[in-house]
Amino acid sequence: MKIAIFGQYYQNDTRPIIRDIFVFFNANNVELVIEEKFLKILYEQEILKREYKTFKDYSCLDSSFDILVSIGGDGTILRAATFVRDSGIPIIGINAGRLGFLAKVQKENIESFLQVVIEKKYTISKRALLSLECSPENEQINELNFAMNEVTVSRKDTTSMITIETSLNGEYLNSYWADGLIVSTPTGSTGYSLSCGGPVLTPEVKSFVITPIAPHNLNARPLVIPDDTEIKLKVSGREEQYLVSLDSRIATLNNNSVLTIRKTPFYINMVEIPNETFLKTLRNKLLWGEDKRN
Repeated sequence: MKIAIFGQYYQNDTRPIIRDIFVFFNANNVELVIEEKFLKILYEQEILKREYKTFKDYSCLDSSFDILVSIGGDGTILRAATFVRDSGIPIIGINAGRLGFLAKVQKENIESFLQVVIEKKYTISKRALLSLECSPENEQINELNFAMNEVTVSRKDTTSMITIETSLNGEYLNSYWADGLIVSTPTGSTGYSLSCGGPVLTPEVKSFVITPIAPHNLNARPLVIPDDTEIKLKVSGREEQYLVSLDSRIATLNNNSVLTIRKTPFYINMVEIPNETFLKTLRNKLLWGEDKRN
């Protein structure tokens, strides 16, 4: 079995987690290939001493890999998706962060869950992504033009609201006067969109969500749309530029640039561990059912 391992940062409380992962895989003769920047951190912190093969970007990951293990929180998984892209390599997240809707493997259960991984007793959850095109073109967006959670436009260098003219499949929808606008996937519905009043979508739903950020008109509510909808946005405001983000990657665009958002032709495969369902995660993370009357 061949496994890629990715992590973004190192914290003291992740040392035992990382050690347990490597001890388990080495004991089971798994071939490990580590993202080179992460491996450098592990060497510097003297968590690892033996040599490992490395990968540095998307081109290094091919069909010979069985799975990618992401060590961190949900943000680390979003970054891991930029390495996997359309390769189809499944991702499993080991939660060394906090909330974690995507990174489901908890530190208390690492060994039992990793046993499931090497025995391939897991299932796959296919996660839809958003692609973004900009007219005129923007180099920051062209390099990595997809998002697993959401595409967001927001104001820059001003406290004034921006206007986001929005069309769906060529038909005018609304001009949102707000701090910004979020277009979210089902995976991202439990993230920024949720904090702005958007609904929770289960991962298999074939829909996206449009959620305004602090709209001036209180009747501007989140909208659920089919995921085959083409969304066009045109932003204007007092300042000459605004921000667009694809998950955690941010670019600056000029006013009146036209953004086209569509579903990507590929999915990200997330590993689903038995008995660790999306609904169970909702109950645990959002404390549903904790009311004493239940």
